[in-house]
Amino acid sequence: MDQSELSKHIKLWGIELGFQQVGITTTELVEDEAYLLNWLKKGRHGEMSYMKRHGMKRSRPRDLVPGTISVISLRMDYFPPSSKHPAKVLKDRELAYVSRYAMGRDYHKLMRQRIQKLATKIETQYRQFGYRCFVDSAPILEKALARNAGLGWIGKHSNLINPKSGSWFFLGEIYTDLPLEIDKPFTEQHCGSCNACIDICPTQAIVGPMEVDARRCISYLTIELRSSIPEEFRKMIGNRVYGCDDCQLICPWNKFAKNTEEEDFRVRNGLDAPKLIELFAWTEVEFLKHTEGSAIRRIGYECWLRNLAVGLGNATRTDETINALTARKNDPSAMVREHVSWALAQHQCH
Repeated sequence: MDQSELSKHIKLWGIELGFQQVGITTTELVEDEAYLLNWLKKGRHGEMSYMKRHGMKRSRPRDLVPGTISVISLRMDYFPPSSKHPAKVLKDRELAYVSRYAMGRDYHKLMRQRIQKLATKIETQYRQFGYRCFVDSAPILEKALARNAGLGWIGKHSNLINPKSGSWFFLGEIYTDLPLEIDKPFTEQHCGSCNACIDICPTQAIVGPMEVDARRCISYLTIELRSSIPEEFRKMIGNRVYGCDDCQLICPWNKFAKNTEEEDFRVRNGLDAPKLIELFAWTEVEFLKHTEGSAIRRIGYECWLRNLAVGLGNATRTDETINALTARKNDPSAMVREHVSWALAQHQCH
């Protein structure tokens, strides 16, 4: 196989393995590196210190994996079919909203296995080669690489948008020393004058087109942050207990999005519309059981209770709500106690 033929086969094999799109690009990310440095300089990474610690490995693939010549970028749809409509859950103050990407099995595991199968297929059908597979597992500018590989453009909310599939998908990569045929980058930006994602953001975290201040972002506050959630954002969080999808839900391009065909991404344990009180009643053993194989587990039980306490503070005042919060007033965790106290104060209980 020559360079062109191999590249075509890689894309076909990727589709056969369940990816919806496969593109190939170079390691060139000069402009994106300048953007990254400016973003870090402004401190918009919050407490994600690893963003700075990794240095330029994020924007220089060859520094991360020496010998890398080409990057294979892959996307996989994840929106779960038969799940309760997100807007209905967000409007119901008794329910907890969990980001739609976390409904089923942890995507890191599923996608990494599929990407590894693709790499093995290349070795079997072509020859052994140098490579590393990634799914949010290393410092990578995955959206910039996907854009350069022709998979879509980076929208004003900073997520990648595909004109035929919206933005409800995961990305993964193979860094390789194979000299592959490079795809045409997606240079057009189709957001136009639309600012729907900027306007809808509950905490005004999208401070400019393609610029998110993580310190204000609900996904960061409920997933990445390990300390107390700043009080100024707690009311704005509403019932979002794990992540936030508002900017994607409002995006007009998602009318083209397709539901996932992956069984493992389907809703588990009723997490598409669970009751706040029921989740708050989970013991740590129950939390670990119900989040087994899920991306949710990585935030840990303490942060899970912290997030739910905020959700209950924003819920309708009922005896059930008050009793659930009161039951955790003496929780072993100082952070949980603090958020429970805040929640009770919202219901004028001290």
